[in-house]
Amino acid sequence: MSYALLASTRYDPFLTSCVWNNDIDGPSPYLLLHYQADRLIASAALDDKTFRHGTTLSNVKALCDKVVREHNDSRGETALKVRVVLNPSGELSATATPVKAFTSDPTLPSLFNPLTDIPHTPVLIIHIDSQPTSDTVSLKTTDRRAYDDARIRVGLQPVGSLDPPAGDAPDDVILYNTRNAVTESSVCNVAFYRNDRWVTPPLAAGCISGVLRRWLIEQHRIFEAVEDELTLDSIKDDEWVLVSNGVIGCQLGRIKLHTSTETGDYAKD
Repeated sequence: MSYALLASTRYDPFLTSCVWNNDIDGPSPYLLLHYQADRLIASAALDDKTFRHGTTLSNVKALCDKVVREHNDSRGETALKVRVVLNPSGELSATATPVKAFTSDPTLPSLFNPLTDIPHTPVLIIHIDSQPTSDTVSLKTTDRRAYDDARIRVGLQPVGSLDPPAGDAPDDVILYNTRNAVTESSVCNVAFYRNDRWVTPPLAAGCISGVLRRWLIEQHRIFEAVEDELTLDSIKDDEWVLVSNGVIGCQLGRIKLHTSTETGDYAKD
């Protein structure tokens, strides 16, 4: 097996004030960790001949607690991105890196109405990839070649690289499949505002089954599009996009694109 299963979550004491983030043990400093464990368990079950069973919320949480203690200050106040890897052998491992702490509910951008509201948070600049990607799946794994390739095409570095991006690089890039249907960004699930609601690509398009995507759908903050509803032709320059994942929460972005007059392909500014 050339990949391991991956879960990226966030440790942040601010999250204990968000009731929606509580798990079976009560207030949790981890962003939707119970959803992360659910996805690891379900993903492993899809290939039970390769991945050994035994992953539970309790041992995922114990591992996260251990790595947080190793990387945090004595009061445990430093926010961290926690990366959990489940190897085919069934071994769980984790690493942590500091991130800027939350100061407000990270799901609030999902309540933004582009027709009436003014954003109160920084807005990301997001480009569309210049070519389709055909080998993305709904599992979140350590095989990130398709996403890294898309990032490189717009001047971004692969996730985890210490090299600086190009001077004109966007904050993120959106991928699409060979049917020209939008799938996701290089690090987030995405949603576009259609008919007075946020609409996100279906898993069948080739996007990862993000944990925050799942929560937003359950809370009726975003809705799953029908297959091929969100195509390149439907994306307009400067339109709003909602991005989300289990580390950053939700953020707003705006699409910046132009069309090559020679090829008709979407390209970065």
